[in-house]
Amino acid sequence: MDKPFIQHTIAILGGTGKEGKGLAYRWAKAGYHILIGSRSPEKAQKAAQDLTSMLGGSADIGGTTNLLASQRATIAVLTVPYAAQYETLESCKDALKGKILINVVVPLVQSKETKVQMPPEGSAAQAAHQLLGPDVQVTSAFQNISYDHLLNDRPIECEVLVTGTSREARLETLKLVTMAGLVGWDAGPLANSAVVEGLTSILIGINKLYKNTNVGIRITGIQHPAKEI
Repeated sequence: MDKPFIQHTIAILGGTGKEGKGLAYRWAKAGYHILIGSRSPEKAQKAAQDLTSMLGGSADIGGTTNLLASQRATIAVLTVPYAAQYETLESCKDALKGKILINVVVPLVQSKETKVQMPPEGSAAQAAHQLLGPDVQVTSAFQNISYDHLLNDRPIECEVLVTGTSREARLETLKLVTMAGLVGWDAGPLANSAVVEGLTSILIGINKLYKNTNVGIRITGIQHPAKEI
């Protein structure tokens, strides 16, 4: 993939985890400036160094605190466990004003939970938007993509459903989906994130039942717009 002229600096909050590292790897490879955020700057710097090494030393990846990453970024991605979502966003709330937050969080009560359990707000993404307020555009994406897929260079068959508070925010998120080497679909308003997030527990259950790790989703019966070009 040719590296485009990149305007975005992407902050991945909680980016030292597996999903955060996977997305950072994909976007750094595409040419984006990546900031790994963490409560521990040392841990973030170590993750950035590891990813830079994986990419041959040429990637533009730094590590810092979640707050500094939010302040320096033009777009932020939240990849923390659900239990850490409120604390992380509360600490970065002012720094995220006027920006897009892509919420990758799934409201799992425990790791690899197979029962769908949504929060009172409807979804993790809706809870994030309620906390951050109207000055932050919130989208929801990538919940159904395993980090195993992201941290390698093989084609990914799974597709990404993107919901969000505005059409413009969803389109910006869909661009990042494409630059990560994935197929994305506009799945409508943020309220629909409840369905997408809930699918994660279902996919976890299917993986367990059929002793697999690679279950995902695909949209059929329609040609993706990008394939028509």
